[in-house]
Amino acid sequence: MSFPYHLPLLLDGATETHCLAADMPHGVCTEQWILEHPEVLSQLQHAFVAAGSQAVLAPTFGANRARLELYGLGEHMVQFNQKLVSLTRDTVGTNALVGGTLSPTGILISDEDDQWDGDVVFQKWLTIYREQISILRECGVDFLFLDSMTGLPEARAAMLAAKQSHLPVLCCLTADQTGRTLSGSLFLPSLITLQAMGADAVGLSCSIPEDMVDLLEEARMFATVPLIAKADAGLSEADEEDRLAPEEFAAQFSPILRAGARVVGGCCGTTPEHIAELSRFLRDLPPVKTRVGADDFVATREDEAFFLGDDILLSDPIPCDYGLADALIDIEDEQVNVVKVQVHNSEEARQLAMDAQMSRLPISILSDDPDALDEALMLYHGRALVDSDSEMDERLLRRIAERYGAIVY
Repeated sequence: MSFPYHLPLLLDGATETHCLAADMPHGVCTEQWILEHPEVLSQLQHAFVAAGSQAVLAPTFGANRARLELYGLGEHMVQFNQKLVSLTRDTVGTNALVGGTLSPTGILISDEDDQWDGDVVFQKWLTIYREQISILRECGVDFLFLDSMTGLPEARAAMLAAKQSHLPVLCCLTADQTGRTLSGSLFLPSLITLQAMGADAVGLSCSIPEDMVDLLEEARMFATVPLIAKADAGLSEADEEDRLAPEEFAAQFSPILRAGARVVGGCCGTTPEHIAELSRFLRDLPPVKTRVGADDFVATREDEAFFLGDDILLSDPIPCDYGLADALIDIEDEQVNVVKVQVHNSEEARQLAMDAQMSRLPISILSDDPDALDEALMLYHGRALVDSDSEMDERLLRRIAERYGAIVY
């Protein structure tokens, strides 16, 4: 899969920083305020394009139904997305690409064992993202930008919904210096999972440049898609003296670019001046060769990557019942490096989703039922293997596995 746009690709910078500077009150719905003050957005987006931005993100970040309902504005979801994209398109014209931005919904999976609701929450995520993405696609955005995702589970739901649009999909997670997101996912396994699912570019957003360097260096070894760096200059509400100056911000991008990031832009605290300085660093930048097949035998769960090579030793099939958690723990004493779990139906797929985190080994799913396999892969938050020793039609099995980026073995 080749990236659909010329690289390097320079994005825009922060919208909320500018709105706060234009006297937007704290605690209001940013999307609604922008529509009440369209000239503020137009002025900013004109400045970003003049500074060198080749792609401008429509400010639809918080315009999914779940987030708008926090302000009692859920019924305006369609209207807000349509107007925000239209305003952006009218402003930039043909001078820049227009991306539709999506954010975390704020809906979380319960971490109480007796109240696990991961399947219900995942379906809520899918419904919310499909709804917003459908509107963004109808509005004619050039690509979708999944921004500041706080964990792999929700990013996977957004990816599944986004791929149905047949638009290019760029995805960023927000992680600390160690690569850990707010929900406990790690960046490297998240990157491997999302690129296997069909993301066109994957990276990091909403942290300062120097905190991204080591994470991107490690990711470059296994990235088969371009890497994104959308960095902060400081908090949106911070005083100007507490933010990185444009020259310092751009200088801190040098090691990020050496680490291989080729889709770059600004997040909190960045202005057109920051983007203009960054634009100068992109001139004559050499291309980065993506490593085709670098992740062929890398399985994941949300907090670990498993580098298998082609020497895979499968366990005997483990039944997916109420004893699964104990069986997954016990299997670590055997001379295997992949656990094979047999899934017959939807109930067993849900059981696997609840207990998969108990395994310290990657999981291979054996199923003869297409619906059971589909649900098991949907609810497994990582990159699983799929056992080809199945009675299912091989083309159907591979089609299901491909949807979720799974490895057929």
